[in-house]
Amino acid sequence: MLRLAAFADEISPDLDVQIATCKTHGVTHVDLRGVAGRNVLDFDKSMRAEIKKKLADNGLGVASIGSPIGKVKLSEPFDPHFERFKIAVELAEFFDAPFIRIFSYYEAFPHGREEVIRRLTKQVEYVQHYRPMLVHENEKDIYGERGTSCLDLHRNVDSPRLRAAFDFANFVQAGENPLDNWPLLKPYTMQFHIKDALLGSGKVVPAGEGDGHIAEILKDACADGYHGFLSFEPHLAAAGQFSGFSGPTLFGVAVEALRKLARENNIPLAGDAEKPLQY
Repeated sequence: MLRLAAFADEISPDLDVQIATCKTHGVTHVDLRGVAGRNVLDFDKSMRAEIKKKLADNGLGVASIGSPIGKVKLSEPFDPHFERFKIAVELAEFFDAPFIRIFSYYEAFPHGREEVIRRLTKQVEYVQHYRPMLVHENEKDIYGERGTSCLDLHRNVDSPRLRAAFDFANFVQAGENPLDNWPLLKPYTMQFHIKDALLGSGKVVPAGEGDGHIAEILKDACADGYHGFLSFEPHLAAAGQFSGFSGPTLFGVAVEALRKLARENNIPLAGDAEKPLQY
């Protein structure tokens, strides 16, 4: 069974609304990115404790720390950013999250490849002493925006502590066919981000309504034994550099679109995938 998670700040900045909406739609984990308008890396100790307690009291786990690490220009000093990275690791330990989402830097072309690899290698070396694993998200305009660049990172950092968060829509928006990139990144993929997009315009749409080939890729992943997280990051109302927004209603649309796609393609989702959710 594939487990459902969500970047719940797409639902609302209010943690209680995030939790209630996830429970309504059978989402059991959150990718912790923001609460009350504050980025996860800026939570103080009391806020961390409150969030952890509320999630636990409602039976929700944390799939990943949805950090913005690596979403800065390569020309910016690395040492302060690395200190922020250490906070992400501390948070993953605190929330018992198996993954930390990272990126591979803006303005890395044409001469930044070696520096990107150096930085990711240093991050991987740091997490050797901790439980969480780093998952690199392909994102438009960073070094790893294309399938071949992502593969280059995985081959050259060459560590089981760096895996891939495969984002269908981001590849489409970079002008690539996710179906072409899947064979390259299949051995490294530990998480899927569920959002779809239209080739050309880049418009984000519910799963199965765009050019992300979500059904084909998930079917192949399941056939190969994948049983990890499908993390909703729908961006159906707005998309920004560091976050997106859908709201409770459109988040429900996103969940039901994936459940419909799963039923039609015999993809096993955790929870009741046999009937539409009511909202």
